[in-house]
Order: sequence, then C-alpha cells, then structure tokens
Amino acid sequence: MSKLVWKPGTMIYPLPAVMVSCGATPVEYNIITISWTGTICTDPAMCYISVRPERYSYSIIRKNGEYVINLTTKKLAFATDWCGVKSGKKHNKFEEMNLTPVPATEVSAPMISESPVNIECIVRDIKELGSHHMFISEVVAVNADAGLIDEKTGQFRFSDSVPLCYSHGKYYETGSFIANLVFQ
Repeated sequence: MSKLVWKPGTMIYPLPAVMVSCGATPVEYNIITISWTGTICTDPAMCYISVRPERYSYSIIRKNGEYVINLTTKKLAFATDWCGVKSGKKHNKFEEMNLTPVPATEVSAPMISESPVNIECIVRDIKELGSHHMFISEVVAVNADAGLIDEKTGQFRFSDSVPLCYSHGKYYETGSFIANLVFQ
C-alpha cells in the first residue's frame, strides 16, 4: 500500500468530544467543548485538557484551578457542538442549551446533570505548548449515572450511554462492543 506524506499534524482520531464545565459561582459558570483530552496516569488518577488561551473558559479554569469533564452522548450532540462554537462571553450556555448545572462533590465547578459521567478535576500544572495550553489535572471524583451501572458486576455499561466522539469536524456515536481483553 502506498503512503502519502502530509505535513506534521494531529491525526490521532477519533477523540472523545466532552463538555468541560467551569466556574466557581453561577454567574461565572460556563461550558467549553473539548476534544483534546485524555488520561495520562492511573495512580494518582490524572488527565488533561488542552485549551487555547483566547477561549473564554481558559481564564476561568486558570483562575479557579478546577473544572469538570462531562462525557457526551448522542442526545447531547447538538449542545456539544453549540457549546464549542459559541462564546461564553455572549451566551449563557447552560440556559440556552437547557442543560442543568448541579453541584460537584469535590470542586466548585458545576457538573452537567444530563451527562452520564462527570469527572471532577483539580489543575496540578499548566504546560504552555503553543496554540494550546495543557491543563494537567488530578481526578478527585467521578460521578456516573446509577442507571448505567451493571447491578451484578458493578461495571459502567459504556455502550448504553451512546457516547459521542469527534473526527475532523464531525461527530460520531461509538460502535458496538467487539471483544474482551485477549491476553489477561
């Protein structure tokens, strides 16, 4: 198979499309859609989000040092995209998208009630990398919808939440389960 050489870029797709909620008070609450996010350590549980400094949420997250990663679903696709293209300077995203801010358990930033999983994060370091700054954060709590937890195994039923992912400007729902770990 022949290959074409492209300029260096970010070709790790698909990515999770998440809504990150931030703000310490209701007046400051905002939502930013992020697809540059991921796990970076298991013990302690650490993750990251990468945000452009000119984004409205950037200064809120930097000032407060905390945020919540809210996983998205097929039902949240429109709100996910809308919150990614509209600025919190001009819009109250919770109100305009009919999303419900609810108190988190460990941070001041609100969780989005409609999200099946809310990951509470405290910023531990900020890496200024160029177009985006990476907020390296400790996960201090995870909140999951009780209806998505298997009563027998205690495991999260990932596919039942119909999670959303992002690739080159388009949103997709994830596919079907294909296999357990082959080598255990």
